[in-house]
Amino acid sequence: MLIDVILPQLGESVAEGTISKWLVREGDVVAKDQPLVSIATDKADSDLPAPAAGRIAKLLVAEGQVVPVKAVLAQIDDAAQEGARPPLSAAPGAPVSLPPASSPHPASNASLPRGAMGALATPTVRKTALEHDVDLSGVQGTGDRGRVTRDDVLRAATSPGDAPPSPAAAPAAAPRTQQLAQLVNQGGGFVPPIPGVGFGAFKVPPYRPNDGDRVVPFTRRRRITADHMTYSKVTSPHVVTVAEVDLHAASKLRDAHKERYRTEGMSLTMLAFVVAATAHALRENLALNARVLDDAYVVLRDINLGVAVDSPDGLVVPVVRRADELGVRGIVRAIDDLAKRAKAGRITVDDLSGASFSVSNPGLKGNLFGGAIINQPNVGILRMGEIQKRVVVVTSADGEDHIAIHPVMYVALSYDHRIVDGVVANAFLWRVTEILEKAEFDV
Repeated sequence: MLIDVILPQLGESVAEGTISKWLVREGDVVAKDQPLVSIATDKADSDLPAPAAGRIAKLLVAEGQVVPVKAVLAQIDDAAQEGARPPLSAAPGAPVSLPPASSPHPASNASLPRGAMGALATPTVRKTALEHDVDLSGVQGTGDRGRVTRDDVLRAATSPGDAPPSPAAAPAAAPRTQQLAQLVNQGGGFVPPIPGVGFGAFKVPPYRPNDGDRVVPFTRRRRITADHMTYSKVTSPHVVTVAEVDLHAASKLRDAHKERYRTEGMSLTMLAFVVAATAHALRENLALNARVLDDAYVVLRDINLGVAVDSPDGLVVPVVRRADELGVRGIVRAIDDLAKRAKAGRITVDDLSGASFSVSNPGLKGNLFGGAIINQPNVGILRMGEIQKRVVVVTSADGEDHIAIHPVMYVALSYDHRIVDGVVANAFLWRVTEILEKAEFDV
């Protein structure tokens, strides 16, 4: 019996993936859960395992092709034995010839699903349409539920004659600024500026090369990050509020236990205390543990904290799941594991999916404080500042004020003012500060 190898949903908001590399050939005998193909998505790269043991009967998609979620990538014959002879076309060293994936094209565009901004498409696909001057309203989607894919846009760009003719009374194709408004999913007539092009009467001056200049092309990861950050700033009305935290008690607690953690192969950092305090404060202020929908918002049950870490391909935000249930030790272990795998380039799509709130740490060479851009679809992100020793006023048990030198840090909360009010945001940040200053941790 032939078993389909299907591209699964590789994380929330992921609608398509790129076939980076086939790890098998037609005729190969594979075991269940053996990696078959490397898939690249907007989140991360990952290997797709075999759903069953058997022989690779057919590879249906070529390397480099973009395919939608739930597309059939290959077929496995589960009746094949280990000694099965591969077909001649898959002899060792011979290249595998793959036909382009065929997609059904409905005869009419009338039943094509439409969202509030027209055709169903991801921001990446909308950007591709913008770059190729393709009007998405005239593109027939072949993806899941009629979603327009990147291949649909490229076909429309190279074969304009295939697109259904527009009625004579229809308006001319939308200008690039209107298409960008679709890209960022904004309504109400709002037209944002086009990066690198301009807005209204203002135009970006062209670049003129000079001796010594070095043009650095965007990597795939940098392009994804740029698109994400631009989308977040245009979509969410950011508000930033800052609090000063006296870390005297937390630092003493860390100094008392860091050596014990080190002997166990873990690093007890101030980041772990901040993540633990954030998780605890979110449980008491769930309004910031949410995401915005089209005309509503969802208060999420699980507190899954995204923690920004560095990787060979740039900044990534892996997720510490149910952080409020872990305690400091569990958070330290989770952060250490995620950071090591990120630096080794072994982070997975699952590691990067499902964050309900984020914490950003600028590292040892940080600065006083900064307002971070919200990691969509979250409604808030907490950014740590640099820890510095400062003169502070402390009150003793008898009510007397004294001057002391304590480690102090500023923390900045960026929140989405569409659903988070200032009172709620300030109450959350006040609680984070209180937990850190009182060092209410079980280490």
